[in-house]
Amino acid sequence: MSQIQENLQKIRSEIPPHVTLVAVSKTHPPEAVMEAYRAGQRVFGENKVQEMCAKFEQLPKDIEWHMIGHLQSNKVKYIVPFVHLIHGVDSFKLLTAINKEAAKQNRPVNCLLQVYIAQEETKFGFEKEEILELVRNRAFDTLPFVRVHGLMGMASNTMNETIVRNEFKALKQLFGELKSKGAFDDSFSVLSMGMSGDYQIAIEEGSTMVRVGSSIFGARSYN
Repeated sequence: MSQIQENLQKIRSEIPPHVTLVAVSKTHPPEAVMEAYRAGQRVFGENKVQEMCAKFEQLPKDIEWHMIGHLQSNKVKYIVPFVHLIHGVDSFKLLTAINKEAAKQNRPVNCLLQVYIAQEETKFGFEKEEILELVRNRAFDTLPFVRVHGLMGMASNTMNETIVRNEFKALKQLFGELKSKGAFDDSFSVLSMGMSGDYQIAIEEGSTMVRVGSSIFGARSYN
């Protein structure tokens, strides 16, 4: 068994069955993805459009590709034909671009609304009030080719567990509020929060999807 397969086995043993594991394969070669694939992993996350498109062409077609990085509107057209879920939707402008390209393909695209929960300016996302305002104005009704499946958030990069936990709690609270309002249909069920350093805290606070990279594939190569 390879190191990647051992790492996967360990992480799966720590994750409840109802939590989806997204193996973040960014910067790692297709060979590394195939090692995880042979261990049964089928959900992979990338943060660069060009890299995800290249891997889609090279690797088995039963892989679910998740775009987890900051997505520019002019790059949407390249991933719409095959992407399974777009995590980082952080503006209504981007939602509109996704809807436009998805309509051309006659293919609804699954999305998560990224919510700004961290105490860092480098993070992206909607403010809570922005989402509530869009819901009040029924803005999402104008996007028939967008399927909002849930929320995504990234906690502050800090060793202070209390800060991280409180940020996850706030996102779970908003998720519950939107569900109780019936803001979206029954497919609104995904709460994507937690990465290699904090996924266990995220699961304790209600995450249904975690994004784990370095704990599976090892240190990233940015050559």
